[in-house]
Amino acid sequence: MATAAETATDMHPFQVEIPEEDLAELRRRIEATRWFSKELVGDRSQGVQLGTLQELARYWASDYDWRKAEAKLNALPQFTTEIDGVVIHFIHVRSQHENALPLIMTHGWPGSVIELLETVGPLTDPTGHGGPAEDAFHLVLPSLPGYGFSAEPAELGWESGRTARAWAELMRRLGYTRYVAQGGDVGALVTDLMGRQQVEGLVGYHLNLLTAVLAIGDQLPRESEQERAAAEAVATFRQDGFGYFLEMATRPQTIGYALLDSPVALAAWLLDHDTDSYYKISRAFVDGEPVGNLTRDTILDNITLYWLTGTAASAARSYWEDARALAAALASGQAPPAVTVPVGFTTFPGEIWASPRSWVEAVYPDLAYFNEADRGGHFAAWEEPQLFAEEMRAAFSSLR
Repeated sequence: MATAAETATDMHPFQVEIPEEDLAELRRRIEATRWFSKELVGDRSQGVQLGTLQELARYWASDYDWRKAEAKLNALPQFTTEIDGVVIHFIHVRSQHENALPLIMTHGWPGSVIELLETVGPLTDPTGHGGPAEDAFHLVLPSLPGYGFSAEPAELGWESGRTARAWAELMRRLGYTRYVAQGGDVGALVTDLMGRQQVEGLVGYHLNLLTAVLAIGDQLPRESEQERAAAEAVATFRQDGFGYFLEMATRPQTIGYALLDSPVALAAWLLDHDTDSYYKISRAFVDGEPVGNLTRDTILDNITLYWLTGTAASAARSYWEDARALAAALASGQAPPAVTVPVGFTTFPGEIWASPRSWVEAVYPDLAYFNEADRGGHFAAWEEPQLFAEEMRAAFSSLR
């Protein structure tokens, strides 16, 4: 008989099985949406545009097929395991190539593991995607606590630092004693904290969002044209693109009621993130011209995952937790722990703020890898999976 301690560390195979009645109810709710008047401006400055959302809703209710997303997820090895009282869902794909480097990648908000799926092939099977066998990775893709198929934390304290420790425990359970990590958005914060906590086994990491800007942005250089452009982008975000961030960081419960009751409200909330990705998504629905992998179906795969799992409110609470953790850290007056492993960074041109090398080096003085990609935005792995995979190969080549 297994002991309680043994049971708590078990890995359980997982498959997605959504009842048909849940999909029928989703379509019913979409069709019952109460629409209001068109925005009074010609851009997104008042929020998600009526034409974009109505076309999304029309396609969602009539043409979209969740079963294709379900099949794509179920084609990959999925598991759950309980860590620190929360059941964590994760995808674990081992490469067929010898000496593959273990890599844990963390999604962000308003994303999910959906945004990382198209990178699985290029990263685990490089020979099938234009790369050599020695560039292979064993891939671990966890769902953040309270997101997707991971359980919702039932107690306070699940900020990104606690998630970072949970990821270290996950990699330990999987038997990986030497591994690398990657993250963007919330995932960038989790990944950076893994490095600053000096978790056992982590030998390097890569980011594609400089989250430190939110804490020390006013201390970063603004001498070059590129630095001034980045500073202007940060200022624009704080002045005109910060609404979703502020609401979730202060009142996640309030917005949660609408997100769990109306699928169209949920879609609008998830779309209203950053200007670059919003217009790319709008083009996919309104003009039928997707950019990269940001297609109508993949966008709806992600939104539908939030709806079917009922996790929009618990995901929003993660911002509330991180806002308080950041405030406490700043109030302490103490510098964050030093990073002792190599850090790589890729700047994608459509990012909320495209960080210049000087900014990244101000945070990571011993920066091991840096590149400015020629395309891609905030959802880089989702939008440009092949390019993103090439960045992972380059960033971690010195650690093999």
